[in-house]
Parts: sequence; structure tokens; C-alpha cells
Amino acid sequence: MDLEDKLHQIKERYDEINQAMADPAIYDRPSEYAELTKEHTQLKELVEDFDRWKEIHNLLEGNKELIEANEDAEITEIAKEENKELKTELEELEEAIKYKLIPKDPDDSKNCIVEVRAGAGGDEAAIFAGDLFDMYRRYADSQGWKLNLLSITESEKGGYKEIVYELSGTEVYGKMKYESGVHRVQRVPETESQGRVHTSAATVAVLPEVNDDVQIKLDMKEIRVDTFRSSGAGGQHVNKTDSAIRLTHEPSGVVVECQQERSQHQNKEKALVMLKTKLYDMEMEKIRSERAADRKSQVSTGDRSAKIRTYNYPQGRCTDHRINLTLYNLDDIMKGDIDDIINALRLEDNLEKLNAIME
Repeated sequence: MDLEDKLHQIKERYDEINQAMADPAIYDRPSEYAELTKEHTQLKELVEDFDRWKEIHNLLEGNKELIEANEDAEITEIAKEENKELKTELEELEEAIKYKLIPKDPDDSKNCIVEVRAGAGGDEAAIFAGDLFDMYRRYADSQGWKLNLLSITESEKGGYKEIVYELSGTEVYGKMKYESGVHRVQRVPETESQGRVHTSAATVAVLPEVNDDVQIKLDMKEIRVDTFRSSGAGGQHVNKTDSAIRLTHEPSGVVVECQQERSQHQNKEKALVMLKTKLYDMEMEKIRSERAADRKSQVSTGDRSAKIRTYNYPQGRCTDHRINLTLYNLDDIMKGDIDDIINALRLEDNLEKLNAIME
């Protein structure tokens, strides 16, 4: 399907919505009216762009006929100059239209919960998990986001066996979602006496935090609540009271913990948000899997078992395997400068979505 066909489809749908909204009976169905109003707003700008797109094509065609039929050199030159400007505007307009055609992920504007876990590689994997957390912490600072620790399991040799935290701010999930997957590091561990390069791994899961627009019903009768003493760094209150909370959702087997707040009540509140987020993510995973069956995406955030990136310290190299992007500024990347990677992944993701629409 070419661009014009797609725009004709949108115009037809826009006209249908206008007709439906003109029916007085629609006011008796407020939820349907609200949905139509929302869709009308989304399509209005595209329809206006389409009207201008058609207008430019008509102007170009008119100038072409004028140039072919007119012997006046001055008029012909004016028409040619106008056509240059119109073609430039048309190219810019078509690019803008293509971008607007890409469906927006409603989760992109949400905050997120990030889980970083040590994988294969023992102590070195835990140290690397700590390095990844530090990288994301610095990136969050650069974006003006707020980071709130939820649960920590530290490793004896440094780093973390597991660290879970919340990121809040603008367009958090929309940027961080591409980090889900297996991250691999190649370097000489501090504990390696022979100077040999080892390969270790850590897994990252980025989940869109559930807010009021998502209805996840929890029956507290199905949730087992356990308390325990906080084990991570956190001040004098740590290990003094059983303030940490563990929730087990028995129907699904999902377990979450929160131990970073001072009171049991605060930890329980945050743990409930984490549980809802996990359950929501499970539902979304089913949808992602169905979509993946129809269209294999290079930058899909669905398969969290996939190796997505390698950090090679001896060569100062970072390679994202989904888009074959290799950068040689590993020091900067580990200091939180990951914008180039995320922007490249977002661009590829948008191109894939656009191609799927135009098929």
C-alpha cells in the first residue's frame, strides 16, 4: 500500500467519525462518544496534512502544464522556481506524515520499573550488574528522571545479585524499554590473576509501571504477605525491624519484594504497585508474542532472554546486536551516555512499524 492509499483510508475513517458524531443519539452513549472524540483528534492533523499534500500535487501539475504550454521565458522560470519550493515542501510533508502514521505506544509515557540481575559469571556478573545500574543511574540523571530504589540483594565481592528500582519522569518507558534483554561483558575481572578476558552476563527487564488507566484487579485473599528484615544498604534502620515486604500472588506464582522504605506500610504500597506491574506485563507479553508471530522485529522488547548487547572492555567497544550498531566510546557509555544507542533503536523500531503499516 502506498502513502496515498493509506491517507485515503484515513480520510474515509475521518468522514465516518464526523458522520457518527453528527448523530444526536451518540450523546446517549458517552463512552462511545469519548472514543470517537479521541480518534477524531488523532486523525484531524493527518487529514489536514493530506489536504495540503493533494493541494501541492495539484499545484505541481498546474505548473507543469503551464511550463509545457507557455513560451514566455519569465513565466516559465517563475513556475520552475515555484516547483522547486513545492517539491521541497512535499518531501518534508511526506516525512512528517510517515512519522505521524506510526502508532504510538500508550506505555511510552509511563514510568517504569527496572530489574537488573547478575547472570552467568559468578562474582564478575554481579559486579557487571552493578556497572549497568550505575550506567542507568547516570543516564537517568542526564534525563532529569527520579530514581527510587525498591529492592537490593548485594554481592559479597561488590555489585548486585539483583537490584530493582523505579524510574519516573518524562517518556521514561519509551526510552528505557529497549534495554530489556541479556547484556554481555568481556573484560579481565579484578579477581583474575592470569589477565585472561572473561565473558559474563546480566539480565535487564524494563516494565511499564501500571497507573490508573490500567485496570488490574487484585484479590488480597490470593496474595501471601511475608515480612523480613532489609538486607541492603539503607541507613541505621536496616536489619533492625521486619519492615521489608514480600508479596506472592498465588494464582500466577509472581513474587515481588520491597525493602527500601522505612515503614512496612510504605514497602507494602510499593510492592503492590510492583505486583500490578508484573501482572500487567504478563498480559502484555501475550500480546507481544502474538504480534511477533506475525512480524519478527529486530528491536522487539518482548524476548528478554535474547542477547542484545556486548560491552568489550579490551577494545573499548559496545555492540548492539539487534541493529548491528558498534560504537567505540565504551567509557562514555558506561558513564551513562547511551542516547546514541537508544535513538538508533527507536529509529529502527519506528521504521519497522511504518513498513508494517504500509504493507
